[in-house]
Amino acid sequence: MTQMTKTGLGLLAVLALAGCQSAAPTFGGGGNVRSGPAPLRPAPTGQVYSNQLPPPPPPPAAPVTPAAPPADAAAAGAQTPAPTQTASTAPVTREGLVGAWRVSSGGGNCQIFMALTQWTGGYRAASRGCPGQVADVSAWDVSGSQVVLKDSSGSTVATLNNTGGTRYEGTTSGGQSVSLYR
Repeated sequence: MTQMTKTGLGLLAVLALAGCQSAAPTFGGGGNVRSGPAPLRPAPTGQVYSNQLPPPPPPPAAPVTPAAPPADAAAAGAQTPAPTQTASTAPVTREGLVGAWRVSSGGGNCQIFMALTQWTGGYRAASRGCPGQVADVSAWDVSGSQVVLKDSSGSTVATLNNTGGTRYEGTTSGGQSVSLYR
């Protein structure tokens, strides 16, 4: 080997070792930089306890709006008890109907998903695995206190009333009973 080759190999070895130092200067600012993320703090070591969670609270009751007494009863000073709202007359809102629903109709069960995207005859709906006329549902809307399921041309497929909570019951335009529930 020649003297020049030995010197070149020695210089390469020195440069390689210099590149392996942990306190190498950085470009643009000088100083030392730690490589890699900061070390994590150790996790606490202690006993793990297990308890049963309490049962969930009951769902909130629907607010009851008292009706104003008739004008003649108020004039006479008579006290009339305020009527209570039944589940079937509870107001139905579009926002309360958005989402997935289970459907029973014609001895079969299926699912309907209702969205607030405007569609022919109301808002977009999609049925999955539904029997009979309910398979044609592609739209829905609220009419007063009723939920109306419609087909792609906007014709009524079924009309349902609230029977309590998140359950609606009614009939299809062909006379078959249908239930919508969560």
